[in-house]
Amino acid sequence: MTHLITDHLGRKVNITASPKRIISICPAITETLFALGLEKEIVGRTKYCIFPKIIVENVPIVGGTKEVNIEKIRNLKPDLILAEKEENTEDIVHALEKIAPVFVMEVQKIEDSYRLIQTLGELTNQELAADNLIASCKASFNSLVRKQNGKAAYVIWRKPYMVVGGTTYINDILHTLGFHNPFEKNDSRYPAVTIEDLAAANLDVLLLASEPFPFQEKHVPEFQSFLPNTKILLVDGEMFWYGAKMIEAGAYLEKLLSMDFSDLSSK
Repeated sequence: MTHLITDHLGRKVNITASPKRIISICPAITETLFALGLEKEIVGRTKYCIFPKIIVENVPIVGGTKEVNIEKIRNLKPDLILAEKEENTEDIVHALEKIAPVFVMEVQKIEDSYRLIQTLGELTNQELAADNLIASCKASFNSLVRKQNGKAAYVIWRKPYMVVGGTTYINDILHTLGFHNPFEKNDSRYPAVTIEDLAAANLDVLLLASEPFPFQEKHVPEFQSFLPNTKILLVDGEMFWYGAKMIEAGAYLEKLLSMDFSDLSSK
């Protein structure tokens, strides 16, 4: 039995009432499916779906988030494919919906992450598990005490430098941590910026993420050379994932907040 439902983009999708062969092409969705106890139903994932560690390795890889192996996915005979607007391209969604129903989610804020978990529970008949997971995520994030910590940019790429803009989950986390992102009004969700742009932003804090570009300690002097008065921190990019990762991310972000930003107010 199938039923017609609307995904997060307003698309009508005809989905089986009890999907048994699910492919996820979004890492955070894959991890969340496992957290909902659906390990037996997950038959395909991307190479970037690395959580939960070890367990996820038993699931066949069907490509990446921007490029997938259509024939491999077809041979896996999925009855539901899960995607996310930012992670996956429109072309991939159109190609895959010829094989199986594709439900596309969208996460731009912390509240959207809770919606994603709830939706996954509804799609897979795991509503109670989803409710419990949401409660755990909220408990983790509700412990964060918001302070005014000045202006911050979150860097995801090098050559060119790219930062998070507005309408992103990471930007909402920055707000939750009490930071203002000078690049949130940019038209792009992940704008490319120059040295001059970063210097003119008068940043208090610069966060260098461990992924998708693997920023390391050796990159800090590069930024410090043109941001001499900015506190530069290396952060675990995986702790800025939405979905089930929020449970452990709360403690990580709380530790980040515990750092001494008291000198920023004097800038």
